[in-house]
Amino acid sequence: MSKYRLALLALVALFGGAQLIPSERTNPPVSGEIVTPEAVTAILRRCCYDCHSNETEWPWYAGIAPMSWRVASDVTAGRERLNFSEWQSLDEPKRRERLKQIWREVETGRMPIALYGFMHGDSRPAPSELEELHAWAMGTAQDDLGAPGSGG
Repeated sequence: MSKYRLALLALVALFGGAQLIPSERTNPPVSGEIVTPEAVTAILRRCCYDCHSNETEWPWYAGIAPMSWRVASDVTAGRERLNFSEWQSLDEPKRRERLKQIWREVETGRMPIALYGFMHGDSRPAPSELEELHAWAMGTAQDDLGAPGSGG
């Protein structure tokens, strides 16, 4: 057997074996979702919720190793840093800080992460959406903190 065929066979075996190592793809229950104006909710759902909520829409490639490991890792890390599905469990000072952090991350282009942006072309907010997010995040950080029944 040639070195080329042996290398190809080893690569196929490695790829096949990798499929036996599962990645955790779960969506825990939503325990206290953030309340935002409808336009902001649409932006957050499109740009942020796959990694920062318990409502992840797992893409087809999230079931194929090694990409599945990366996606699951990114979602786990995203939920640990900020989880819109558990917003109501944060105290007021943490909510204020998270709102400011949301704006900083989006404004500087750190969020959404580059790989997500590459795979989901519509995940970057448009300029008008950036204005909407800024007004909401900074205004809410000063006011009502997105509490239920607050309207924003």
